[in-house]
Amino acid sequence: METLLVGNPAANGVAKPTCNGVGALPVPNSHTVIAAPPAAAAVSPAGATLGRHLARRLVQIGASDVFAVPGDFNLTLLDYLIAEPGLTLVGCCNELNAGYAADGYARSRGVGACAVTFTVGGLSVLNAIAGAYSENLPVICIVGGPNSNDYGTNRILHHTIGLPDFSQELRCFQAITCHQAVVNNLDDAHEQIDTAIATALRESKPVYISVSCNLAGLSHPTFSREPVPLFISPRLSNKANLEYAVEAAAAFLNKAVKPVMFLKFSDARVVTLNRYEFQMQYGSIGWSVGATLGYAQAAKDKRVIACIGDGSFQVTAQDVSTMLRCGQRSIIFLINNGGYTIEVEIHDGPYNVIKNWDYTGLVDAIHNSDGHCWTKKVRTEEELKEAIATATCDKKDCLCFIEVIVHKDDTSKELLEWGSRVSAANSRPPNPQ
Repeated sequence: METLLVGNPAANGVAKPTCNGVGALPVPNSHTVIAAPPAAAAVSPAGATLGRHLARRLVQIGASDVFAVPGDFNLTLLDYLIAEPGLTLVGCCNELNAGYAADGYARSRGVGACAVTFTVGGLSVLNAIAGAYSENLPVICIVGGPNSNDYGTNRILHHTIGLPDFSQELRCFQAITCHQAVVNNLDDAHEQIDTAIATALRESKPVYISVSCNLAGLSHPTFSREPVPLFISPRLSNKANLEYAVEAAAAFLNKAVKPVMFLKFSDARVVTLNRYEFQMQYGSIGWSVGATLGYAQAAKDKRVIACIGDGSFQVTAQDVSTMLRCGQRSIIFLINNGGYTIEVEIHDGPYNVIKNWDYTGLVDAIHNSDGHCWTKKVRTEEELKEAIATATCDKKDCLCFIEVIVHKDDTSKELLEWGSRVSAANSRPPNPQ
């Protein structure tokens, strides 16, 4: 069965989408003229619009997949992202997962991007962007904003928190991004977009770009058909120090009896295994499925293997459907131990026990016989070995989901020690006043 990707329609043999009025996309092999917007704004020639400029910039910096959730204020902008050659729009089930997917993508490609709608979407993606900020990941967070005519009118818009001031979302992002751009004027849109993207790459931190919903399809003299390439000063490292570090690492590994190399994130580990990418989730609730989606989308020539806890999976399970729709072949190990084990080791209580799901049954329902998917529930070491053999041989072209059922107290000595240290740190009494 051929899997139809969301985005880059030309690559899938289907016509690019069209829409009416302001921001309409030119239909291939036709002479359609885009309807003129109100007032004196210019008609948008193909390739000279704000939306096209932003899309091209994403392609230029290597963010060739954008993880998105549609909403009232970003729909026209999404049309332009879809229409850009070399750019694939990956529709996610919710904004938080879109942000986590951009996070995982940035870990693999060096930069990621997500696109959501104003306030109801922007506030939902905050936690993922905050995580990217803490991990020094350049994620371009694009938000479809209110109509430019609505700024300063004291109007209350739908899908907001009910205040006529549109700066609430911006203020939230100021603390977790290194640069913010609110694009509600064509005259400085080019400069704002380029400055934001350049800052993200230079600082290796997320940025926030809000684009008014009525501007994506409009042209401006600064949006040329062939924009000036985005220039970023290259990062230079100390060659002598780098060579010394490599020699020291090599010497250390050469002494090891069974060496294994880990690239450490704060809440994930990645190790290269031949043609595979292996990432292991350690307790950042919610990060797992979304980041695996983004990581696998970036590492298209490799197979991603992810270990995910049952608690994390319950937060982000929906986007297994996105992984299936995108034809991903990841191997997901769901560790079912009945709760939030990390929290149990810090401070136990009934709140750490979660409702047990039939996880393989859930993935089967999401799969719904549409795509390539294989699931297996295992309880013993022999069953696990057999499942791994099947996933890597007979089902190598499928998304494989293996539910590993373990005892709730089956955990490592290191985790027990870590939980004890955190518990002691959290329970310190107040200092004398």
